[in-house]
Amino acid sequence: MKKTLGIAGRRALSGMLVGLAAFTTLAHAVTPDEVLPDPALEMRARAISQVLRCVVCQNQSIDDSNAPLAHDLRVLVRERLASGDSDEQALDFVVARYGNFVLLNPPMQLNTVALWLGPAVFVLIAAAGFGQYVRRRSADRAAQPLSPLTAADLKRIDELLDERNPT
Repeated sequence: MKKTLGIAGRRALSGMLVGLAAFTTLAHAVTPDEVLPDPALEMRARAISQVLRCVVCQNQSIDDSNAPLAHDLRVLVRERLASGDSDEQALDFVVARYGNFVLLNPPMQLNTVALWLGPAVFVLIAAAGFGQYVRRRSADRAAQPLSPLTAADLKRIDELLDERNPT
């Protein structure tokens, strides 16, 4: 005999599935074999991993990415910390290898000006183009002379007005 879920059962099941999906998206990509035995070192490694960009995914930290290169960078950071590097030294080592692009929040420098100012410049160019379009369109409308109404147009207007106001 086949049993079906009622409305309440379906709602509960869909709620559990949504909750499970939300929980799995919050999970980090760090695998158990990467975790350092010293909790203090592991916390430092996780903090560094959260400020480094996965150069494959480009919109995730290496802490969140499942990409093989992100795994390699997480292991590299943990190796540097385990060998006695400070947080800054480990971070500087990765930046020296991959450049400022590997940072999720790159510093303002001459070579990163486009990253910081590019969106603002794009918005200003778009606003100027839109303003020019609006000015040109209003000038075109003002330049067009209004054509006088024909006798047929006037007759049609009278008919419409008579229909609206029967007296």
